[in-house]
Amino acid sequence: MIYTTQGVGVTPGEMMPSPDIARMLDNSKELDRLRRVQEEVLLEINNMHDRIRSSPEVLQRYGDIFLTRLKMLYTQAKELSESEVNISTQLLGQLDAFMPPGAPWHQRRRIEPNEPKRKQLKADSDISTHSPSVQKHLDTLSSLTGEQVAARVTNGSEKEEWFVVKVLHFGRETREVEVLDEEPGDDEEGGSQRKYKLPISEIIPFPKRNDIPGVQDFRPGEKVLALYPDTTALYKATVVQPRKRKTDDYVLVFDDDEDEDGSLPQRVVPFHRVVGLPEGRGQ
Repeated sequence: MIYTTQGVGVTPGEMMPSPDIARMLDNSKELDRLRRVQEEVLLEINNMHDRIRSSPEVLQRYGDIFLTRLKMLYTQAKELSESEVNISTQLLGQLDAFMPPGAPWHQRRRIEPNEPKRKQLKADSDISTHSPSVQKHLDTLSSLTGEQVAARVTNGSEKEEWFVVKVLHFGRETREVEVLDEEPGDDEEGGSQRKYKLPISEIIPFPKRNDIPGVQDFRPGEKVLALYPDTTALYKATVVQPRKRKTDDYVLVFDDDEDEDGSLPQRVVPFHRVVGLPEGRGQ
């Protein structure tokens, strides 16, 4: 909405007091600065959250340092939010000072949209106010239609399993991903393809084969979720040999994958079929 001097009680040749305008502009710049800093802080917070989810062992390795940094970021985010409220309140007071005295509010309030339009505006607003990292994650999910991802499926019981499935559709409003299990396995009743609607928390995109710089590296000893060779199921595994080059495969040992002599055989798994072990999951 664009504000002009027309209709707010400023007569021709009359200008708003320049000191007041200068203070309002200063507050506007400060508000803009606070929001930019907030975005940077929230981005770092979300990156740290992602690290905890993908590699829970980071808390064991760098617990005190990691949590101290996270607490400092939370405190900074809280202080920035409080400062934003204070500056916004000042700006509202300065704007009210420019309004003509005694002017009824209904003459200068904006026209409310009809109900369907209001719902659409709210949905757009909900999406646009996400932090940059969350917005990026939603954009990533929207671009996955037709691609394979790792998905956690609970088949009507406490048993939960991770499979490679194909994304059919992502609903931004419902935050649900519709997926197709194209090869449910011989032990599945009927053996036919199955569709599921899953929350985004149950979906992990695989690394892109053609986006090498963006692929996460896993070090020897790290726990991961990996595709068991010649299947569409994913299981917990431990990295034995990392990638020497960006395009190399991983050498892993899978939990409970014992040979007759009790040893754990080493398996070669393509790097684009290995993801970080989800937090708190020990399948």
